[in-house]
Amino acid sequence: MSRTFEEVRNEALALTPEERGHLAEELLDSLESGDGIEWDDDYAAEIQRRLAEIRAGAAKMVSADEAIAAARRAVDDVRRTARRG
Repeated sequence: MSRTFEEVRNEALALTPEERGHLAEELLDSLESGDGIEWDDDYAAEIQRRLAEIRAGAAKMVSADEAIAAARRAVDDVRRTARRG
């Protein structure tokens, strides 16, 4: 039986930040070579910079739930501001 996305995701989230960074890099590499997706130089440099921060322990890691909640709050703030005027 194959594992579900949720099982794989939960296992990945249990990795250390450094291991998650390595996994993210490999997953991005698999997308780039597999489907012809090409990252421009600026985007690739940004990815490398962020991976270096993760590996150095300088990046603050948050869960996907926290990131989504923060994005929703930001969107709500923009909507409230737009309604005012």
